[in-house]
Amino acid sequence: MIKVIAGGKKSTGWVLEACAEYEKRLKKPFDITWEILDEEKLEKKLEKWEFKTNQVVILADERGKNISSPELSDKLTKVFNSSSEAVIIIGGAYGVSEEVRSRADFVWSFSRLVFPHMLMRIMVTEQIYRAQEIANGGKYHHE
Repeated sequence: MIKVIAGGKKSTGWVLEACAEYEKRLKKPFDITWEILDEEKLEKKLEKWEFKTNQVVILADERGKNISSPELSDKLTKVFNSSSEAVIIIGGAYGVSEEVRSRADFVWSFSRLVFPHMLMRIMVTEQIYRAQEIANGGKYHHE
């Protein structure tokens, strides 16, 4: 299972609908649970959050490393094969503290562009679905 922790407002209709379209296709271990917190609560949670040894923490941040969809699929598959839990963090409007950034196992950039939180939720969900399909040899992703 992949836990996604996201900052910002609760998802609205169009975001929920788009995420749900991909989520209904996800199967273990690529299934997602969400924890959406307002900016202040997210900051406090991350400030005192004890990263567990069985968690591989991936931070979505434009200052991270840009990887391909097959590379993401490989990275997630390795997490699952090591019996670890994947945690993806989508920071608040001002990102996350440098401490959280440095503690993340991987900082993942979709682009050097900055995207709205609602759109990032959809993009993360779609990329997880794509990673699942690549791992399972599905036809969704073509190269």
